[in-house]
Amino acid sequence: MPTDAFARYIGDINKAHLRGDDTEHTHRPALKTLVETLDRRITVTNEPRRIACGAPDLRVSRQSGGLDQTIGYIETKDIGTDLKQAAKDEQIRDRYLSSLHNFILTNYVDLWWYTDGDLRLKVSLGQEGHAGSFVLTQEGLSQADELFAWFLNQEPEKVTTAKSLAIRMAGLARLLRGATDKVFELEKETGSLHAQFQAFREVLLHDLTESQFADMYAQTIAYGLFTARCHIHELTLYGRDKHAPFHGFDVKAGELTREHAAYMLP
Repeated sequence: MPTDAFARYIGDINKAHLRGDDTEHTHRPALKTLVETLDRRITVTNEPRRIACGAPDLRVSRQSGGLDQTIGYIETKDIGTDLKQAAKDEQIRDRYLSSLHNFILTNYVDLWWYTDGDLRLKVSLGQEGHAGSFVLTQEGLSQADELFAWFLNQEPEKVTTAKSLAIRMAGLARLLRGATDKVFELEKETGSLHAQFQAFREVLLHDLTESQFADMYAQTIAYGLFTARCHIHELTLYGRDKHAPFHGFDVKAGELTREHAAYMLP
């Protein structure tokens, strides 16, 4: 029952929060368990390695036709964070909201649900009670149940026209550009991304800036993967591939993973 799932969730939040040493990472397992309990078809993937690169914290997906389809993303903030201010952050406002179709911003107690950049529903799951703990309210329970029902029943975004394809891919390229910028800042000058930047400057554009490189790099990946997906032989995705040694792997029926994608680039 949703009531039991939310009650367990608030209990887990309180247990960790009252220790006094919790961070936004601490409560992600509880949130993952809650969402997967609300819909058994759903898988929530916590991607901590991507956080430093500016990617959403949680990816929400559903199995359909043998494929793992992304239906939305969740970005988490510390308990007590003002979501109104968080939504104004450049990463949230300019990258996530402009690029992601189905998105939740949360501080684990308050939840803001967006589709296509528009705020659809705001929910406060509980209110602060004794000694800093949170108490689940009936109104919060009802509204949170409605919010997750809408969020989890969103269909993967479909592309039906050339224009919608261009808009969708541009949004993904913007996310990649932001991630590339962030990795470039964090990486040492001897890192692989810096080496590629220098190679671009030596071979292609001698006055290329770091920002221009990130933009070019993101577009190359986004459109390169699209081209690869369009030209890969059907059997490579949905059955045994007689050219598997050439591609570098032999996928199972219906599999298309990020690990395999690198081999599919033209």
